[in-house]
Amino acid sequence: MSLVRLNIKGISYSQTQNGAYALILNEVDGDRKLPIVIGAFEAQSIAIALEKEIKPPRPLTHDLFKNFADRFDIVVKQVIIHKLVDGVFYSSLICERDKIEEIIDARTSDAIALALRFQAPIFTYKNILDKAGIYLKVDPTKDEDPDNILVDDILNEEFEIEQTQDDYISKSTEELHNLLEEAVNNEDYEKAAKIRDEISKR
Repeated sequence: MSLVRLNIKGISYSQTQNGAYALILNEVDGDRKLPIVIGAFEAQSIAIALEKEIKPPRPLTHDLFKNFADRFDIVVKQVIIHKLVDGVFYSSLICERDKIEEIIDARTSDAIALALRFQAPIFTYKNILDKAGIYLKVDPTKDEDPDNILVDDILNEEFEIEQTQDDYISKSTEELHNLLEEAVNNEDYEKAAKIRDEISKR
């Protein structure tokens, strides 16, 4: 079976189901998206790895795994999402140490959090993308980001565009920097990412 390379397009969250997030993967040489529902901790860990400017004061679990692997010369070469059963994705870490390759079973959310830290490519099989991949229909008259997808719609198999939040528009830049520092100190990385996005717009 042929492998298809995927990129991470973003993370969105459910407004009705507490703790439910969607990780959106996009095929590199195509337009299909692969949505994967993940937990809050894994979403936070992936968001931190994506947001280079946000550094937690203490290493998270996936950071610890990376530090441990580095110390013992273990490298994650790639991640393969190899199976889909009853809506659950199964993944493998392809690791290497002393030129010996090992395959380790992992939850897909953990595997992707580690792939980001090791800068390892993410793949899936074509038949999985054929089965679970979607095309997003975007209204060109609306200024919306097609990669922000509500988890609620994913669970209902109806995909819509998430409206951007404007909680921080009224804040001054100085206030935003203070809020960003406070959010990082409180380890509220989801909030920190939103504040950083608002700062970046300015």
